[in-house]
This record gives sequence, structure tokens and C-alpha cells, in this order.
Amino acid sequence: MSVMPSEMDGIEMVILPPVRDLGDGFQVRRALPSAKRRMVGPFIFFDQMGPTLFDTGEGLDVRPHPHIGLATVTYLLEGEILHRDSVGSVQPIRPGAVNWMTAGSGIVHSERTAPDMRAAGGPLFGLQTWVALPTALEESAPSFIHHPADALPLIEEEGRSIKLIAGTMLGQASPVKTASDMIYADVALDHGARFRVETDHIERALYVISGAIEVEGQTGAFEMNQLVVLKPGAEILLRARGATRLMLVGGEPLPEKRHIYWNFVSSSADRIEQAKEDWRARRFADVPGETEFIPLPEEPKPVRYP
Repeated sequence: MSVMPSEMDGIEMVILPPVRDLGDGFQVRRALPSAKRRMVGPFIFFDQMGPTLFDTGEGLDVRPHPHIGLATVTYLLEGEILHRDSVGSVQPIRPGAVNWMTAGSGIVHSERTAPDMRAAGGPLFGLQTWVALPTALEESAPSFIHHPADALPLIEEEGRSIKLIAGTMLGQASPVKTASDMIYADVALDHGARFRVETDHIERALYVISGAIEVEGQTGAFEMNQLVVLKPGAEILLRARGATRLMLVGGEPLPEKRHIYWNFVSSSADRIEQAKEDWRARRFADVPGETEFIPLPEEPKPVRYP
């Protein structure tokens, strides 16, 4: 992962996420956590999935795996994923809709391509983010809520189209219930269109999906697959270079440090260790209808010097 400080006014740093190939050409870019920036507001994990095009008979197969202490937010740009979890949810997610899964004290889920979609093949492109829960809610009961695309506010004006995934913005409020102050928006800009990033939220970052953005009055541009972290309190005016799509994320930072290991997030390092042991011992609830699971990764071996 490459992290570059920025000399532009209002920009703190630019994160260039590394690419991981998960097999069959399916690639993931992980922008958070990074070496220099672990979180933006409550967002502790930011993955771009794809874009990829599955051949006939191929698809996504993420076997059941556990989470604690966080909420996963899945948002697709193309394709479809079938979600199953240990509280009994079975939900296909399609572009523009939101799956909000609260792990709390512990949940297990799988993400797969449904049989009919697998038979036909097709594209898959989307984002999965993790939102760390406030300390008081880290051990809350696990739950799952799906919000269809037409339930989310759509703000269209002056060459801008903004889908408000979570939080409040421009006088609109998303129906997605969040655990803390945050903003998450899908912003599409025509060439030359301007977008002002307000200071309603302490920490903010922009992830460029396609096209490029300039900061009005400054030279240079930010290209696709870059996470641009803004300085607290900086109000900046962006201009699209070509048709551009970007994601705006952020919110109020949590007061306590968060530990992260594999799929576990917690303010307590001991709680992470307990979750690891619980998964090894298969004490998490199962996903109905699923028999596979992803084992706990092996601990990295210490480096020994002669």
C-alpha cells in the first residue's frame, strides 16, 4: 500500500490501495486500514470488490466467517450477491441497495453468487465497508437490515447525482440507522460539475470509483482507485475531470482505539483473543443451510535472526 502526503490545501493524504487477487481474476482493493491511516470517522475497513466479469458457471464464494464489534455495509455498483447469516437472513443485494449487518457480540455470514446468476455469469463490482461500533454497543445483539435502492434519498442538481447511503446531507436523511455520527454517499458528477464537501463531519475521505477530481483553484487531480483523506475542518470545492463517480465516507471518530484482527474489531484486545478462540472451537452460531467455513488464519511466525 502506498500512502502519499499531499501539498494541496485541505488534503491530508492520498492512499493507493494494493490489489489482491482472490482467484478467478476477482480482485479486491483495500484502502482501510492502512499503515498511516487506520480509520476515517467510524470506518475501519474499506474494500473495493472488482470490477470483474464472471464466465458462465463462475461466481463469488465467500464461505461462512465471523465478525464481532462492527457493522458491515455492503453496497453494489454492478451485479448481485446472495447474503446468508446466522440470524437467519437470506437476502440478495443488488446495485444501489444497502445491506447493513450489525455483528455486535458475534455473527457469521456467507456471500455467494446465487445459482441462477452463476449459471448466466455476469459482472460484479461493489464496496464493502466496516463501521466500528461505539463501545457501549460492541456486545449488542447481532442483526441484519436490508434497504432497497428506492428507499435511499437521491439528490439530483446541476450535473450532480448523489445517493445518500447513510447519514444526513444537503437537508436529506438516509433511513439507514447508524450507531454513531457518519456520512456515506455515492456521488456521480458530469464533466466539469462541481461538488462542495461540507464540514458537517469531522473526518472525511473521498474514494474515486471512475474519472478524476480536481480541487478548485489548485493544480493536479486525483484519479480512480485513490482514497483522498481531507483535513478536519477543510471545506473544499471539487470539479470533475470527465464523468466521475466517487464515494464520500466519514464521521465523528470514536474516542477509544480499536483493535482489528482478521474479521474482528473491538476496543478490547482480550475480546479479540476470546473471539479467535470461540471461532477455533466453533462456538459461533452456524449459518442455516451452510456447512463450509473459513478457518481462523494462522498467526504470523516471528522472524528469527541469526
